[in-house]
Amino acid sequence: MKRLILILMAFICASPMVAQSVLNDKADNIVGTYSGKQGDDRFRAKIVKLTDGTYRGQVIWMERDKDAKGNKILDTKNPDKNLRSKPADQVVLFSGLKYDSKKHCWNDTKIYDPQRGLKASMTAEFVADGRLRIKGSVLGIGESVFWNKE
Repeated sequence: MKRLILILMAFICASPMVAQSVLNDKADNIVGTYSGKQGDDRFRAKIVKLTDGTYRGQVIWMERDKDAKGNKILDTKNPDKNLRSKPADQVVLFSGLKYDSKKHCWNDTKIYDPQRGLKASMTAEFVADGRLRIKGSVLGIGESVFWNKE
């Protein structure tokens, strides 16, 4: 009986790790629509595969997309002055994201943070509960956000 209980406990404990491993094992598992939150801002983003085999993530919806006057919120903090008139609910967060089959994660690009107007080195991977963890770091200081796949 003890043996059966130990086997069941081992299986239950290993299940999240197996799920995490499976999600990180195929490059295209990252493709899809996600919901996320940064601070008080809720949003949806879509990750697509580009023709060159890399991935792009773009905001497709924001809970608060208008200012107090009813005008569309624009990407006013973008370092690229040509993009500052773009609606915030259409911002490209990253492009050129690559799958690293040795590390079982996605990396090798920068992610744009429209709240701060800066770009950071990016890595992404699925965690045990199935959420996508996106980590951005600048000069070794990092921050992670978690997106839920819809």
